[in-house]
Amino acid sequence: MTFETIRYEVEDAIATITMHRPHRLNAFTYEMGDEIMAAFDAADADDAVKAIIVTGSPPAFCAGADLSTGVETFDMVAQTQHNGTFDPKDPKWRDRGGVLNLRIWNALKPVIAAINGASVGIGATMILPMDIRLASVDAKFAYPFARRGIIWDGCASWFLPRVVGISTAMDWGLTGRTFPAAEAFEAGLVARVLPAEDLMAEARDRARQIAERCSPVSLAMMRRMAWRMQGAAHPMEAHRLESIGILEAGMGDDAKEGVMSFLEKRPPEFPGKVSSDLPSGHPWWDEAGDNY
Repeated sequence: MTFETIRYEVEDAIATITMHRPHRLNAFTYEMGDEIMAAFDAADADDAVKAIIVTGSPPAFCAGADLSTGVETFDMVAQTQHNGTFDPKDPKWRDRGGVLNLRIWNALKPVIAAINGASVGIGATMILPMDIRLASVDAKFAYPFARRGIIWDGCASWFLPRVVGISTAMDWGLTGRTFPAAEAFEAGLVARVLPAEDLMAEARDRARQIAERCSPVSLAMMRRMAWRMQGAAHPMEAHRLESIGILEAGMGDDAKEGVMSFLEKRPPEFPGKVSSDLPSGHPWWDEAGDNY
């Protein structure tokens, strides 16, 4: 598959998606969004891929939407030269950042963000459904939507309060101010801040631990269950899902290999494949799916 705005590489069971418009600080375009989703499709379909890293070509991660189209940047109707009345509930008008983030949220492989520079707007919302977020010490973040006369994108009004709490989400969202990696770490937006030269090595180390030591089927189920439980009204909902999941997993070959590799003090070789060995009702907890 040929990509124009990203780079996609697989090495040592790790897929790396690199946003690659360095001349525009990796500013986001619809084409880039489509290519990132296609890369996630490729990674999910490839049983050789056990983890995904998302980063940007230096010097930025993603500086937000490409504003080169001027006043029509956020006007999807004008961009499509649509005439007459339109139904805002028609799926074709869905926020493209939200479509992207729902795809990331639905990924079957763990996702690590290696935030190597400016992470602004959609660049700061696309990291929210990623599982582990690491940042370089010189990374900067901003949610400047109100300063551009628009509102949250990328389902951020759902994700951001769950990641950092409602008070911090309101501070960042309502001021639109830029804040440093240290503040992002203190608020829990990123798990660790590192020197720029160590960022990708740390991201690959995390990905390698996932790829070499964990069951891909277990990972797929656990990440999706944890995200969906963010909206649960009672821990009993988690108990029900975990009871079904651990019952099925406990009877499988991955559980046997996990126990025996531990007892025999050797690296595990899990036979389960995400493409074929997820439980028959998976995802049994997600009746809504992607319905708009």
